[in-house]
Amino acid sequence: MKYLHTMVRVTDLDASLDFYCNKLGLTELRRVDVKAGRYTLVFLAAPGDEDAQLELTYNWDPEELRGGRNFGHVAYRVDDIYATCQRLMDAGVTINRPPRDGHMAFVRSPDGISIELLQRDGSLPPREPWASMSNTGEW
Repeated sequence: MKYLHTMVRVTDLDASLDFYCNKLGLTELRRVDVKAGRYTLVFLAAPGDEDAQLELTYNWDPEELRGGRNFGHVAYRVDDIYATCQRLMDAGVTINRPPRDGHMAFVRSPDGISIELLQRDGSLPPREPWASMSNTGEW
């Protein structure tokens, strides 16, 4: 058995690609437009980790998506959690659970999918402004 991907539905493909690729740093591996089914699949992965893919499913006909926390979360290991969170904040992403402990943070996609960021090789020493930041919204 081999893990293939996790699928999340998105309501705005451009906004989702901006978040996952331009802000979070994933790369688009392939895209499939299924005209008969009226949907697009976009497969993403972290650079160098193409075996762990995230599939964005965009249905061409508008639909309301609810939830996000019922899904759980998608997690990525990062080299420097403080630098990653700063880059995301600078790009306009809300840090819902700041990395106060130097180890873990949460952000959300445009469709409310919870994204967990974990520091590679344990925790960094607590650092401001992160150590004093409170949570924002749900994570």
